Amino acid sequence: MKKAIVILAMPLFAGAASQAAAEEYQGVLRHESNQSRHVVQAEARAATRASNPYAEGASSGVATALISPRDRAEVEMEARTRARAANQNLRAGAFFNSRIPTDFGGQARPAVDQAASKAGVPAY
Repeated sequence: MKKAIVILAMPLFAGAASQAAAEEYQGVLRHESNQSRHVVQAEARAATRASNPYAEGASSGVATALISPRDRAEVEMEARTRARAANQNLRAGAFFNSRIPTDFGGQARPAVDQAASKAGVPAY
């Protein structure tokens, strides 16, 4: 039985193998131009100096400078103050009940603190 299947399948494989052909290599294409080298180089220089018409926002023109209502020195002073603050790196999740204690600059929650003091629990 196996021999019969192999014998019947051989012509199919032979036909498929004869149909398969690789693409022929034509070699490197030759580029022929009607322009001289100097003209092409001049066009290339002009193209590098020109703006890119396909760039994003190329046709929108020059963007206007943003005007801030705050003074630059004021913003820098605030940034320095916040950067030097002792509690700048505190994360609420690192503390009990995920709440920064008032000693570290956390917000007091009067209702919760009053309920805790009535229950005899110290407020943090």
